[in-house]
Formats: sequence, C-alpha cells, structure tokens
Amino acid sequence: MSPIILASASPRRRELFSLLNLPFVVHSVDVDETPRRGEAPEVLVARLSATKAAAVVQQETTPRDTLVVAADTVVVVRGAILGKPQTAGEAVEMLRQLRGRRHRVHSGVAVVETSTRRAVIHLKTTSVWMRPYSEDEIERYVASGDPLDKAGAYAIQHAAFQPVSHIEGCYAGVVGLPLSALMEGLAHFGVVPPIRLSAVCRAWSGHACCAAPAPA
Repeated sequence: MSPIILASASPRRRELFSLLNLPFVVHSVDVDETPRRGEAPEVLVARLSATKAAAVVQQETTPRDTLVVAADTVVVVRGAILGKPQTAGEAVEMLRQLRGRRHRVHSGVAVVETSTRRAVIHLKTTSVWMRPYSEDEIERYVASGDPLDKAGAYAIQHAAFQPVSHIEGCYAGVVGLPLSALMEGLAHFGVVPPIRLSAVCRAWSGHACCAAPAPA
C-alpha cells in the first residue's frame, strides 16, 4: 500500500499523525468551511472532514491503493460555532467569549479507501474550561499571530498563553486530530499502528489519554 495521505496543511495534525509511526504524506486541500444554516457542530465537522478527504480522493494524481485521512475541528460556546478567526479583532472577541467559561470542541476524522471509495467518519467531543485570562494576555497572544489559524482562536498547547484550566475528553482532539478516533477509523481498513496509544499520547501531551482504561 502507498503511504497514507493526510489531507491537511496543519503542522499540528502532521505532528500528531507522525506519532502513529506509519508512513504518510501530506496533501493540503482548500474547501469552503462555512457552516450551513442550522447545521449542528457534529454534522459540520463530519461533513467537512469527509469533503476534505473526497477532494483528495478525486484527484487524478492520488494513488488508487492507499487511504486518505482528513479532519476538522470546531469550538462551540453557548450554542455558537467558532471557527478560525479571519482577523485579529475576531480573535480578540472569540477569546473574550471563551474566557472563564466551559465550551466544547468537536472534531471529526474521515478515513477513505481510494480503491473502493469506502469511507468511515469518527467523532470526538471534549469539554474545555478556560481560565480567566486578562485583557493584556489576550492582546499579547493575539499580537503573536498564533490564534489566526486555530478554531476558537487558541491553542491549548501554547506554552506562554496557557489558556485552558482543565478538560474532560481528548487532548489531541482539542489540538486538532483525536488520535483515538483516527485509530478507530484506520482499524476499519485493517491498519493497526505499531504503538500503544495511551503511552504515546501521554508522552506527547503530558495528559492522560482518553483511550486509556479507567483505573480499577
């Protein structure tokens, strides 16, 4: 089988995928990520991840003997879907909306087999509590440029800003690629990465893996 294709330009997703110790190549695609009217966040991330994967599968240069993986992530606070901010001003407003509150991060992962066009989609939802960061902290973080390519205008792993108080769910999903959902998707096609996910995830993130067994 040819290397798996990761349909994403995100360096964070590339880093997370590399933890699986599987051969892969990156192929970025551009799709319209605008939510449809009344579209639920879970439906949105499923649709967009599937659309990104399909865009790669349909290209003539894509090998016919591989898998394509694509993902999408959105932040939801008080029923409002927050995608990626288009401007610094939008980033500031998003961070103000999230400050000191709980929100949910929804991620969808699509895996498509190019030879048969069979597809599976797995979803992960994580609850995230933000700390009460100050206006000065928002200004400094936005000035760094980091929020502009991230759903909800923040990176949970940002060492200087550290916007998150705690989470319930998948840390990697908040970063942008829930590894447990990805592993489930790959397993549908007989692909089992040569790793122990709970150990790899903890070593990378410093947090307990959502796929780890609960303590007895």
